[in-house]
Amino acid sequence: MSNPFLKKNPLMSMWLSAANRTANTMRGQASAQAKRQINAAVTKATNDNLKAMFGGTVPAAPKAKPKKRR
Repeated sequence: MSNPFLKKNPLMSMWLSAANRTANTMRGQASAQAKRQINAAVTKATNDNLKAMFGGTVPAAPKAKPKKRR
């Protein structure tokens, strides 16, 4: 006699498929957000280090715009 608990259940299969799809979507969004935050932190640290190294230097004066002739 076969065990009824070992038979495939289409409702359970659909529910698990939907749950896995949702979990994978959330995991992808979380990893993308983590990458964005890491990139922002690295950019900020780089800019802060450059400002600390070159903060004492005076930037070059902008060139004067040529006057327009009529």
